Amino acid sequence: MPTTSAPAAAPRAHVTVLLHEAVDALLHAEADLDGTYLDGTFGRGGHSRLLLSRLGPQGRLIALDRDPEAIAVARAIEDPRFEIRHARFGELGALELPPLDGLLLDIGVSSPQIDTPERGFSFRADGPLDMRMDPTRGESAAAFLSRASERELAEVIRELGEERFAGPIAKALVARRTAGRPLERTRELAELVGQVVKTREPGQDPATRTFQALRIHVNGELAELEAALSAALGRLKPGGRLAVISFHSLEDRIVKRFIQKHSKDEPDRRAPMAPPKVMPLRAVARLHPGVAEVSANPRSRSAVLRVAQKLC
Repeated sequence: MPTTSAPAAAPRAHVTVLLHEAVDALLHAEADLDGTYLDGTFGRGGHSRLLLSRLGPQGRLIALDRDPEAIAVARAIEDPRFEIRHARFGELGALELPPLDGLLLDIGVSSPQIDTPERGFSFRADGPLDMRMDPTRGESAAAFLSRASERELAEVIRELGEERFAGPIAKALVARRTAGRPLERTRELAELVGQVVKTREPGQDPATRTFQALRIHVNGELAELEAALSAALGRLKPGGRLAVISFHSLEDRIVKRFIQKHSKDEPDRRAPMAPPKVMPLRAVARLHPGVAEVSANPRSRSAVLRVAQKLC
């Protein structure tokens, strides 16, 4: 008797994390509602749409995204105050932009990317091992796994996934490739890692950290974030605000150190009696999702919003 497989689960609706907190941070009491703002990660437009609803008639919002699917969603917004550009936020320093009153970055992978098996981000559903946020550019995860040395694989998985079993995973990846069976599907990778990683935190899939590491590497996410933060200082007007939402410690550590570096007064050791150098930023806030948001959207539980204001 023929069997039929169960229908695939419908993709989750995208829920914007820290939606009101991020927009409130940009449009604070002194903010110019007719100013110019940039959403560096449009995604599915949650933050952009709320910003547009609160901006004045002369306000302007420019959004960026590297994902062609996100660009298609953004182009459906009919608002003369809005502009979408197919670009990475790491290119912020090279883009032609007016001075900004606020800049928002929502770092990491979006729910539509995770929940679409064809994009190759998820270990829960089988799909091609891609993981590129812009599938028209760059090297896929499968291509990287097909050429990287055991040492390089171990370094990527250890440093970007904070995976303590990085060495054995890398060894197993190379052994599989050497046997003439290169990995091409997400399920193949998840199963291989599951065979190597025998212990894991309760509720966490053994492949979680390896998938995270490969995604960050393939998309150059940490370098993109560092480039965007560096460029933000030159793009913001005095009084303008930077708001960054991150989802794991590697990202948040970069944002935290950047804000600290540019906001803490440091006396000149060569002239100890001189007044401290005026720093360009002021740390404003660090926020986490509330209990209600985490309950409604468990993917938000690790999110951190850091806010800084440009002083000069």
